[in-house]
Amino acid sequence: MSKKTDSNIYTVLFATAMVVVVGALLAFIASASKPLIDENKRIEKQQNILYAMGVNENDETSAIFVSKDKVGEEFSKYITKQLVIQGDKVTEDAKAYLIDVKKEQTSAKSGNQRRLPLFIGEKDGKKFYIAPIRGKGLWDAVWGYIAMDENMVVQGAYFDHAGETAGLGSNIKQRFFMDDFIGEHLKSDGVFKGIAISKSNNDPLNKNKTDNEVDAIAGATITGDGVSAMIKSELRQYVSYFNTLKNN
Repeated sequence: MSKKTDSNIYTVLFATAMVVVVGALLAFIASASKPLIDENKRIEKQQNILYAMGVNENDETSAIFVSKDKVGEEFSKYITKQLVIQGDKVTEDAKAYLIDVKKEQTSAKSGNQRRLPLFIGEKDGKKFYIAPIRGKGLWDAVWGYIAMDENMVVQGAYFDHAGETAGLGSNIKQRFFMDDFIGEHLKSDGVFKGIAISKSNNDPLNKNKTDNEVDAIAGATITGDGVSAMIKSELRQYVSYFNTLKNN
């Protein structure tokens, strides 16, 4: 009996030691990897922001980011201000691009006042206001960056997703979809409307930029609805700021 007890104790102690060792090893790996992970996040966010304002390496059909080795320099060149909007308070923050939109959304649900990042860029004598947005698609999160002028007319867009259906909802990150948003008005007669992804859109060539609609992706209705809801709910948060631009 004592041998069995000893054996059980040994097994428990060995398992406990292994858990401690493995846990410590994983913690060390996570800690050592954090700078690289943070750097990759910075690069991705800066690429997305620049893409939305038209600073990219696109060919005729494909969406291509500014390369990793150039993105920091290009970001500094084209992004002139980073703002954080919180209620009526607007402050400059050189690290606004690091704000986690998902965490801010969750915090707002608890009654906290959300921080809204906004990036001001200049290119070819033109000013761009780029806002990050996040929502829910069919299977998982969808997100993007929308570049606007002072009248909330879209100047460029970038969308991405965590797990939409390949060849259907995943096409929100394809040029043929994203480019349709360029020139679209988010307001109608001064009132914020957003942009709907519509299956019943009567303008499939997207010539009418004031109808607050773009053509839906075939077979991706729920993803399109998610993008529509994301644009409307997220960009509505910025209307008060844009109204102040009209008053200046």
